Amino acid sequence: MNKSELIESLATKKTLSFKKAEEVVNTVFNSMTEALLSGDRIEIRGFGSFVVKEYDAYTGRNPKTGESISVKAKKLPFFKVGKELKEKVSGSETED
Repeated sequence: MNKSELIESLATKKTLSFKKAEEVVNTVFNSMTEALLSGDRIEIRGFGSFVVKEYDAYTGRNPKTGESISVKAKKLPFFKVGKELKEKVSGSETED
């Protein structure tokens, strides 16, 4: 599912206009992006969590030429799937 399909699904399921559904989805995504940029962790119970992981600089190797290259330190978003979602996807969901 891509962003447009998500917007369409939200509009259909909640009987919203496409424009209003798009605003809702964009607001959620923008809020999540701002939280990650400010160093916050996002946790959505039953779905998963998003964090920013920091990686140190290191010396790598260009696989094509074999030349050593310097890779700068970086920060990357990381998603960890939640237990409930993992169980639903794997089909091992237990009923309570």
